[in-house]
Amino acid sequence: MEKELSLKKIALLGNPNVGKSSLFNSLTGLNQQVGNFPGVTVEKKTGLCRFLNQEQTEIIDLPGLYSLFVKSADEAVVLETLIDPNTQINLLLVVLDACNLERSLMLYTQALDLGYDAIPLLTMNDLAKKRGIKVDLQELSKNLKQAIFEINPRKHKGIKELKAFLADYNPVKKEADSDFKNRLMLGQFDLMKSLSSESKKISREELEKSGKDSTDVQLEDTLQRMNTVHELLGTAINFEKVSKKNSTASIDKVITHPIFGYLIYLGVLMLIFQFIFSVAEYPMNWIDSSFASINAWLKSVLPQSAITDLLTEGIIAGIGGIIIFIPQIAILFAFIAVLEESGYMSRVVYLMDKPMRMFGLNGKSVVPLISGAACAVPAIMSARGIDSYKERLITIFVTPFISCSARLPVYIIIIALVIPEGTFLGFSYKGLSLMGLYLLGIFAALLTATAMSFILKTKDKSLFLIDLPSYRMPRWKNIGITVYQKSGSFVLEAGKIILAISVILWALASYGPTTAMKLAEQKTEEMMLENPALNKEEVLSAQKLEASFIGHFGHFIEPAIRPLGYDWKVGIALITSFAAREVFVGTLGTIYSVGEQDFDQKLVDKMRNETFSNGNKVFNLASGFSLLVFYVFAMQCMSTVAIVYRETGGWKWPIIQLIYMSGLAWAAAFVTYNLLS
Repeated sequence: MEKELSLKKIALLGNPNVGKSSLFNSLTGLNQQVGNFPGVTVEKKTGLCRFLNQEQTEIIDLPGLYSLFVKSADEAVVLETLIDPNTQINLLLVVLDACNLERSLMLYTQALDLGYDAIPLLTMNDLAKKRGIKVDLQELSKNLKQAIFEINPRKHKGIKELKAFLADYNPVKKEADSDFKNRLMLGQFDLMKSLSSESKKISREELEKSGKDSTDVQLEDTLQRMNTVHELLGTAINFEKVSKKNSTASIDKVITHPIFGYLIYLGVLMLIFQFIFSVAEYPMNWIDSSFASINAWLKSVLPQSAITDLLTEGIIAGIGGIIIFIPQIAILFAFIAVLEESGYMSRVVYLMDKPMRMFGLNGKSVVPLISGAACAVPAIMSARGIDSYKERLITIFVTPFISCSARLPVYIIIIALVIPEGTFLGFSYKGLSLMGLYLLGIFAALLTATAMSFILKTKDKSLFLIDLPSYRMPRWKNIGITVYQKSGSFVLEAGKIILAISVILWALASYGPTTAMKLAEQKTEEMMLENPALNKEEVLSAQKLEASFIGHFGHFIEPAIRPLGYDWKVGIALITSFAAREVFVGTLGTIYSVGEQDFDQKLVDKMRNETFSNGNKVFNLASGFSLLVFYVFAMQCMSTVAIVYRETGGWKWPIIQLIYMSGLAWAAAFVTYNLLS
């Protein structure tokens, strides 16, 4: 029989890279949930753990930070959580890094001064010994007047003993240090969402009366606390000389070298990109063919009806459009997790921070931007690792400018259509055109990022502070949990939006005004009488598409796209390709009534011969380049819109992003068409 547990909720607190996440995974396993803290995009991890025969306890993994004097809105969620009585946290498990005990104990003493019962857990002791740092646990426990547990979550050391201790632990309520709490409020009241406007006004007035700024308040507290920490350490820590063989400095000389470091990182990125671009292709093709087979089977066993069409062409196709992204998401986050677990990611951030700041970004922005060349969806999700809200938002905003693999079918068919054969310096015109499109997207991303860094007004200062942890073998359990969480988050959150938009697009493309749809059938019969060799299903599909609501909308927007060199048929393809960019080619194939044999070649020929009512060619060098430039800049992907909504926590930024990119695409395509006409 389970007995009631006094520990209803435990929070994990600690500096970054001290093993806190590994401890959380050891305690909760897959029995955890990942969401966002209210108002910010930083992840909130909660899970359940059972201590022996007790009922389940909720575990909260708070984001890593160095001090409760926080510097950003994302860090402020930790302080908000700790001072909010509604969270009802009974106990804090404070993870101490044996290699940086002074810094860890600073945070521990702050937790105590907030009135929390806090148990210190010592990690990284094996690494500390290799560095010549000896920690006397018995002496330190005596000084802290609190038992200390030595744990190694990566090797599951000490976890069993910790669980046994917590099974019978009764938390002790303590009084908070009111002076410290006041200093915290004075130091960062602007970041505290829970404070009322009146409370912030009072705090601002008190700070002005003191004649100090928030930095002064923090500095005074830190100096006082350092004296306390030195007293607590006493003789509990000793330093010895160690052999240089135990140091990672020699490896870092190469990894962070101003030349070789970038070459190594470029090689790593190429490996990641190659896996995402090529290895993911096999499971993605399998998923695609599997859903196609399911659809074909359902159509063969179900009666022809609107319900069957909704199920196969709307719902099943929509689900397939969600599931097909999972291989790319899984591979990307598996690589990122390996780089983080091994300690290499911290070196990458250190290496890339300076050049990225020239464009309003930081070192962590590199991974999303490069990954965007495969798919913007997992790339935008990977921006969660960027601490600064402003820099993360800019990264999310500009990542879709990087040409993804879904644009390739559009690029290839238009380039084949309008770019002549020939070479320049040994490189084909077509190859150079494709490379130019990718470079144009990168240029637009960096230029937009620079502009946004000046436009966005925020007090979220990006201070470069990073640990360079020791190199270590990745813990595969952590990697597996990360991949599982990220994939599940996409399917459950963004997937709902993608499915809804898929069904809406299907309905708009399948139905239209009754009179117009009947005329489409009549026109099909007339065309078949004139030319019986035509494929009736293809002709009927093209006629119904033109007569549908989305076809009417294509005619409606034609005046807006004619200045770009497009007709209403291209307009329909632009609309339907919002479901996925590569749909552009398939839509044109349907609307031009192309047969199944030699599909690509016939489509190119049909597009080449397509004319306006005045006899002018629709596709020429000017309109072709206009269309290419449009697709470089346009959002044109509902999955990206959905994931931006998911990551920013609302519709504000995805709408701004969609309007900006669409407007820029139209303007750039307009200029391109008129310059080349």
